[in-house]
Amino acid sequence: MNNITLVVADDHPLLLSGLVGQLKNHNYDILATAENGAIALERILNLKPSIAILDEEMPRLTGFEVIQKCIEKKIETKFIILTSHKEKSFIYKAKKLNISGYILKDDPFKELHNCIQSISNGTPYFSSTFTRVFEDEVAPQLKTMKLLSPSERVIVRLIGQGESSKDIGELLSLSHRTIEKHRSNIIAKLGLAGDKHTLMLWAKENLEFIN
Repeated sequence: MNNITLVVADDHPLLLSGLVGQLKNHNYDILATAENGAIALERILNLKPSIAILDEEMPRLTGFEVIQKCIEKKIETKFIILTSHKEKSFIYKAKKLNISGYILKDDPFKELHNCIQSISNGTPYFSSTFTRVFEDEVAPQLKTMKLLSPSERVIVRLIGQGESSKDIGELLSLSHRTIEKHRSNIIAKLGLAGDKHTLMLWAKENLEFIN
């Protein structure tokens, strides 16, 4: 394990201290810790650890934002998100970033240990909850999105952002009647029971997938 170097970031000092203690007990080499995303990013870029373990919700930069910036810099560090979030929007963001691991804070430490070992051997490792949410909620949602044409996805995204049919028509240089027809077609394709309000709620809830 000595060739595995880590940077660990969490904005809760007690949690960070406890996590680092457990990792050291397993003989991991902790290069640095960080209590916010900006410090985490700086230390990852400077130290280039094998793996960075990041809380998702941190001040200044989130875990996902740190990962995105490291990807842009072509840093070879692998990333594990350690979080309490099980929502499909978080799972989807993690998948889009192609991270190597996603572990929940209420998982036993053994899960994180297994994750680190798996990643160091070249195999991504995800919490069973992550896999279940992706297969049961995210994948079907992505399949549903494929039913919409590119122009319909643009309209749904604008609806999710709170734009009215009049505003959408002006933005896209389309008549109000055309936008209303698109709305009806979208509602039918998505199998939504209800009216425009139902579509607006659906669009807001699934805005991450539409983008």
